[in-house]
Amino acid sequence: MSALSKIQRYRENDVAVTKRVLAAVEGPAILVGHSYGGVVVTEAGNDSKVAGLVYITAFAPDKGESVAKLIQNPPPGAPVPPIRPPQDGFLFLDRAKFAASFAADVEPEKAAFMADSQVPWGVAALSGEVSEPAWKTKPSWYLVVTDDRMIPPDAQRAMSKRAGSTVVEVKGSHAIYVSQPRAVAVLIEQAAKNARAATA
Repeated sequence: MSALSKIQRYRENDVAVTKRVLAAVEGPAILVGHSYGGVVVTEAGNDSKVAGLVYITAFAPDKGESVAKLIQNPPPGAPVPPIRPPQDGFLFLDRAKFAASFAADVEPEKAAFMADSQVPWGVAALSGEVSEPAWKTKPSWYLVVTDDRMIPPDAQRAMSKRAGSTVVEVKGSHAIYVSQPRAVAVLIEQAAKNARAATA
Protein backbone atom coordinates (compact mmCIF):
# COMPACT_ATOMS: atom_id res chain seq x y z
CA MET A 1 0.00 0.00 0.00
CA SER A 2 1.36 3.43 -0.93
CA ALA A 3 2.05 6.13 1.66
CA LEU A 4 -0.78 8.21 0.17
CA SER A 5 -3.21 5.31 0.48
CA LYS A 6 -2.25 4.82 4.14
CA ILE A 7 -2.81 8.52 4.83
CA GLN A 8 -6.24 8.50 3.21
CA ARG A 9 -7.16 5.28 5.02
CA TYR A 10 -6.32 6.90 8.36
CA ARG A 11 -8.79 9.76 7.72
CA GLU A 12 -11.34 7.36 6.25
CA ASN A 13 -11.15 5.18 9.37
CA ASP A 14 -11.90 8.17 11.61
CA VAL A 15 -14.86 9.07 9.41
CA ALA A 16 -16.05 5.44 9.34
CA VAL A 17 -16.05 5.24 13.15
CA THR A 18 -18.14 8.43 13.30
CA LYS A 19 -20.59 7.05 10.74
CA ARG A 20 -21.00 3.85 12.76
CA VAL A 21 -22.08 5.96 15.71
CA LEU A 22 -24.48 7.90 13.49
CA ALA A 23 -25.99 4.65 12.25
CA ALA A 24 -26.97 3.80 15.83
CA VAL A 25 -28.61 7.19 16.41
CA GLU A 26 -32.32 7.74 15.90
CA GLY A 27 -33.27 11.00 14.23
CA PRO A 28 -31.07 13.94 13.21
CA ALA A 29 -27.70 14.57 14.89
CA ILE A 30 -25.29 17.43 15.42
CA LEU A 31 -21.60 16.60 14.93
CA VAL A 32 -19.11 18.44 17.13
CA GLY A 33 -15.40 18.57 16.35
CA HIS A 34 -12.50 20.05 18.30
CA SER A 35 -9.10 20.67 16.69
CA TYR A 36 -8.37 17.75 14.28
CA GLY A 37 -11.90 16.54 15.01
CA GLY A 38 -13.08 19.32 12.73
CA VAL A 39 -11.58 17.44 9.77
CA VAL A 40 -13.54 14.32 10.71
CA VAL A 41 -16.92 16.06 11.13
CA THR A 42 -16.35 18.03 7.92
CA GLU A 43 -16.30 14.74 6.00
CA ALA A 44 -18.66 12.63 8.14
CA GLY A 45 -21.16 15.47 8.19
CA ASN A 46 -22.30 14.49 4.70
CA ASP A 47 -24.23 11.64 6.29
CA SER A 48 -27.98 12.12 5.82
CA LYS A 49 -28.59 12.00 9.59
CA VAL A 50 -26.39 15.04 10.24
CA ALA A 51 -28.40 18.25 10.66
CA GLY A 52 -25.48 20.54 11.46
CA LEU A 53 -21.83 20.89 12.44
CA VAL A 54 -20.22 22.57 15.43
CA TYR A 55 -16.54 23.49 15.32
CA ILE A 56 -14.82 24.12 18.65
CA THR A 57 -11.56 25.91 17.73
CA ALA A 58 -11.23 23.30 15.02
CA PHE A 59 -9.95 22.83 11.50
CA ALA A 60 -12.70 23.28 8.89
CA PRO A 61 -11.02 22.20 5.63
CA ASP A 62 -12.29 22.73 2.10
CA LYS A 63 -12.17 20.06 -0.59
CA GLY A 64 -8.64 18.70 -1.00
CA GLU A 65 -7.35 20.38 2.17
CA SER A 66 -5.70 18.71 5.14
CA VAL A 67 -4.34 19.91 8.46
CA ALA A 68 -0.86 19.90 6.90
CA LYS A 69 -1.99 22.21 4.10
CA LEU A 70 -3.85 24.53 6.46
CA ILE A 71 -0.83 25.02 8.74
CA GLN A 72 1.95 25.07 6.16
CA ASN A 73 2.21 28.87 5.91
CA PRO A 74 1.66 30.33 9.39
CA PRO A 75 1.60 34.13 9.60
CA PRO A 76 4.65 35.87 11.12
CA GLY A 77 4.59 35.71 14.89
CA ALA A 78 2.01 32.91 15.05
CA PRO A 79 2.61 30.48 17.93
CA VAL A 80 4.19 27.17 16.97
CA PRO A 81 2.56 24.15 18.66
CA PRO A 82 5.19 22.17 20.63
CA ILE A 83 4.72 18.94 18.68
CA ARG A 84 7.52 16.46 19.36
CA PRO A 85 9.13 14.46 16.54
CA PRO A 86 7.01 11.43 15.57
CA GLN A 87 7.52 8.20 17.52
CA ASP A 88 6.43 5.03 15.73
CA GLY A 89 4.11 7.11 13.56
CA PHE A 90 2.45 8.97 16.42
CA LEU A 91 2.63 12.54 17.71
CA PHE A 92 2.65 14.02 21.20
CA LEU A 93 2.94 17.55 22.51
CA ASP A 94 5.99 18.40 24.62
CA ARG A 95 4.78 17.80 28.17
CA ALA A 96 6.84 20.71 29.54
CA LYS A 97 5.17 23.12 27.11
CA PHE A 98 1.73 21.52 27.07
CA ALA A 99 0.03 23.82 29.57
CA ALA A 100 1.21 27.08 27.98
CA SER A 101 0.28 26.00 24.47
CA PHE A 102 -2.80 23.85 24.96
CA ALA A 103 -4.35 24.60 28.34
CA ALA A 104 -3.15 27.98 29.59
CA ASP A 105 -6.44 28.77 31.36
CA VAL A 106 -6.84 25.34 32.97
CA GLU A 107 -5.95 24.75 36.62
CA PRO A 108 -2.25 23.73 36.81
CA GLU A 109 -2.93 20.34 38.38
CA LYS A 110 -5.54 19.48 35.74
CA ALA A 111 -3.34 20.77 32.91
CA ALA A 112 -0.48 18.60 34.17
CA PHE A 113 -2.78 15.57 34.18
CA MET A 114 -3.85 16.37 30.61
CA ALA A 115 -0.21 16.56 29.55
CA ASP A 116 0.56 13.20 31.18
CA SER A 117 -2.52 11.47 29.74
CA GLN A 118 -2.25 12.60 26.12
CA VAL A 119 -3.74 10.25 23.55
CA PRO A 120 -1.26 9.69 20.69
CA TRP A 121 -2.20 11.32 17.39
CA GLY A 122 -1.32 9.48 14.20
CA VAL A 123 1.10 11.54 12.11
CA ALA A 124 -0.80 10.46 8.98
CA ALA A 125 -3.80 12.42 10.23
CA LEU A 126 -1.97 15.63 9.33
CA SER A 127 -2.15 14.81 5.63
CA GLY A 128 -5.61 13.28 5.31
CA GLU A 129 -7.50 15.38 2.75
CA VAL A 130 -11.23 16.10 2.81
CA SER A 131 -13.06 14.87 -0.27
CA GLU A 132 -16.28 16.86 0.17
CA PRO A 133 -16.84 19.39 2.98
CA ALA A 134 -20.24 19.04 4.63
CA TRP A 135 -20.30 22.72 5.58
CA LYS A 136 -21.12 23.53 1.97
CA THR A 137 -24.55 21.96 2.37
CA LYS A 138 -25.11 21.82 6.15
CA PRO A 139 -25.42 24.70 8.64
CA SER A 140 -22.43 25.17 10.94
CA TRP A 141 -21.49 26.97 14.11
CA TYR A 142 -17.96 27.89 15.18
CA LEU A 143 -16.50 28.76 18.58
CA VAL A 144 -13.50 31.02 17.95
CA VAL A 145 -11.13 30.98 20.92
CA THR A 146 -9.16 34.19 21.04
CA ASP A 147 -6.16 33.07 23.14
CA ASP A 148 -5.65 29.75 21.36
CA ARG A 149 -1.96 28.97 20.82
CA MET A 150 -2.54 25.83 18.77
CA ILE A 151 -4.79 27.17 15.99
CA PRO A 152 -4.33 30.94 15.56
CA PRO A 153 -7.56 32.91 16.11
CA ASP A 154 -7.26 34.60 12.71
CA ALA A 155 -7.09 31.17 11.05
CA GLN A 156 -10.20 30.16 12.98
CA ARG A 157 -11.98 33.30 11.79
CA ALA A 158 -10.97 32.70 8.18
CA MET A 159 -12.18 29.10 8.20
CA SER A 160 -15.46 29.93 9.92
CA LYS A 161 -16.14 32.80 7.51
CA ARG A 162 -15.46 30.59 4.51
CA ALA A 163 -17.83 27.95 5.89
CA GLY A 164 -20.55 30.53 6.50
CA SER A 165 -20.67 29.50 10.15
CA THR A 166 -22.56 31.23 12.92
CA VAL A 167 -19.64 32.46 15.04
CA VAL A 168 -19.25 33.02 18.75
CA GLU A 169 -15.94 34.27 20.18
CA VAL A 170 -14.68 33.58 23.69
CA LYS A 171 -11.41 34.30 25.46
CA GLY A 172 -9.62 31.09 26.36
CA SER A 173 -7.16 28.37 25.43
CA HIS A 174 -7.30 25.44 23.01
CA ALA A 175 -8.69 23.39 25.91
CA ILE A 176 -11.77 25.60 26.08
CA TYR A 177 -13.99 22.53 26.56
CA VAL A 178 -12.23 22.00 29.90
CA SER A 179 -11.81 25.60 31.07
CA GLN A 180 -15.21 26.87 29.87
CA PRO A 181 -17.48 23.88 29.25
CA ARG A 182 -20.59 26.07 29.53
CA ALA A 183 -19.55 28.19 26.53
CA VAL A 184 -19.14 25.00 24.50
CA ALA A 185 -22.43 23.51 25.71
CA VAL A 186 -24.38 26.70 24.97
CA LEU A 187 -23.17 26.77 21.37
CA ILE A 188 -24.00 23.09 20.85
CA GLU A 189 -27.46 23.68 22.34
CA GLN A 190 -27.96 26.65 20.01
CA ALA A 191 -26.99 24.52 17.02
CA ALA A 192 -29.36 21.72 18.08
CA LYS A 193 -32.29 24.11 18.55
CA ASN A 194 -31.72 25.78 15.18
CA ALA A 195 -31.31 22.46 13.39
CA ARG A 196 -34.48 21.11 15.03
CA ALA A 197 -36.43 24.20 13.95
CA ALA A 198 -35.12 23.91 10.40
CA THR A 199 -36.21 20.27 10.10
CA ALA A 200 -39.59 20.75 11.80
